[in-house]
Amino acid sequence: MGDIEDIYEDLDADVELEEFREAVEAKVEQMGGLADEETAAMLIAHDLTEGEVEGIADIEAGMEEVKFVGKVISVGDLRTFERDGDDDEGRVCNIEVADETGRIRVALWDDDAAAAQEELATGQVLRVAGRPKEGYNGLEVSADRVEGDDEVDVDVEVGETATAESLSLGQSDVNLAGRVLGTDEVRTFSRDDGSEGRVANITLGDETGRVRVTLWDGKADLAAELDEGVSVEVVDGYVRERDGSLELHVGDRGAVEQLDEDVTYVPDTTAIDAVEIGETVDIAGVVRSADPKRTFDRDDGSEGQVRNLRLQDDSGDIRVALWGDKADKDIGPGDEVLCTDVEIQDGWQDELEASAGWRSTVSLLDDGATATADVDAGGDANDDADEEPSEQGLGAFADGESPDTGPEDATDDAPDAGETTEFTGTVVQTGDPVMLDNGEEAVTVETSANVKLGEEVTARGRMDGDRLDADEVF
Repeated sequence: MGDIEDIYEDLDADVELEEFREAVEAKVEQMGGLADEETAAMLIAHDLTEGEVEGIADIEAGMEEVKFVGKVISVGDLRTFERDGDDDEGRVCNIEVADETGRIRVALWDDDAAAAQEELATGQVLRVAGRPKEGYNGLEVSADRVEGDDEVDVDVEVGETATAESLSLGQSDVNLAGRVLGTDEVRTFSRDDGSEGRVANITLGDETGRVRVTLWDGKADLAAELDEGVSVEVVDGYVRERDGSLELHVGDRGAVEQLDEDVTYVPDTTAIDAVEIGETVDIAGVVRSADPKRTFDRDDGSEGQVRNLRLQDDSGDIRVALWGDKADKDIGPGDEVLCTDVEIQDGWQDELEASAGWRSTVSLLDDGATATADVDAGGDANDDADEEPSEQGLGAFADGESPDTGPEDATDDAPDAGETTEFTGTVVQTGDPVMLDNGEEAVTVETSANVKLGEEVTARGRMDGDRLDADEVF
């Protein structure tokens, strides 16, 4: 066997022997006698194998050229553009390809772009050679050569529904089912061309985690139409990065459709007594107290609002500050609440405080607490204390018991209406009404007395429904 055949046999490239011979002859002629056939064959072999990667996951920005095999997951629209200093119109089509290690966007240009629209279909396997670069949606490859390969099998499912955990930067045509954990109001902004844009966010959770979903323009109104707790499917979304986190975006091509079946979401929360200042965590528990909403003036002259809750789990309790439209949520003592992406800060009197800002979600886990119902300040929360608790609240999301915040029969010895009584406890809520907590039960107090958070006081008066109408507080 000759030198050319030996080099060809060692060559792991998709090229016929005759085609390889022709390339060698052309290389000898090009070098004008400076290289014999063996040297030319080695140069051709090097050109054919240079840049090959084991898988898509090995591609990095800055590589001069890469060669890889992938299955077509999606084919984008053909777009035209004007080249700088050139009257010719350019054409581009973005496709997404994947292998067993990952997926990546590939940009096809001009004739290749037009051919992709007419000839490419999802599920086809392609050999791609091109230059990696950081694009608008993350890492992508600008293709120099693309050709089909019917003999290679790439074990990737096309049309597979994604999960919150499986999302990767640059994905498009993403379908994802999840449970609505929270919604934000619609915001408007001005584009560079002077037109007005609209955007809103919802947060979805599934059995693997949660993801923030950004709805653009005509899809933004969906945020106001969806109720927390319903299950939906995002169709034809695409993944981008913001502040170090992946988000799923929905534009004109996408949709959000409500599902009949429920999607399970299991929150992975941090125990309240384990949080540390500077962390961003998820916490869940029962609301012990809720202050009235307060408004304030920002430095730019706009008006802001905030409302404080005290949230308790079986490890401890913490103040949670709800900012912006989250302050309007209908949440009160006894409700079981999940707070995600809250920032732990240094609060009042050096206590830790959880700040629920624009990236956070605050969700009612279900109507009616189970073992935590007796923290509710009144009403009939404990009338059925001896009955088996229903599977609601935290139990509706994950196995495990709800926080134990008081004795089972805390209200059995409650005074009759109109009877004078005293209650001593710590002020856990100021304003109207005041709420006192003695560690076993909490009572709302109707009073005009000036009390401070954390102060221990005694209220004396008569019970009026579910409140103590105080004659004096001392």
